[in-house]
Amino acid sequence: MLDFLNPLLGRHPENIKADVEIYTWQTCPYCIRAKLLLWWKGVNYKEYKIDGDNGARNLMADRANGRRTVPQIFINDRHIGGCDELYQLDGEGKLDPLLTQPAG
Repeated sequence: MLDFLNPLLGRHPENIKADVEIYTWQTCPYCIRAKLLLWWKGVNYKEYKIDGDNGARNLMADRANGRRTVPQIFINDRHIGGCDELYQLDGEGKLDPLLTQPAG
């Protein structure tokens, strides 16, 4: 709708090529914060809401090297970590290059 503002705001969703997955709980503030950053960058991510689903949480933990906290984020099937790690990558200028790499 207001896509013409994207370049003015430093957003380039047309450059996003990566497959992004995020495991969340609906009311988790860290999940909301991580999704907000992904949204801001124009990422169309696949969200797995695992509220109260132990089977889904176990699957997430298997993929996330045993980590059971949410969110857990994957870019092109590579485990990134949680909200803090996502924001750290962004702060270091390493997130955008990951997001522009197509899934392989």
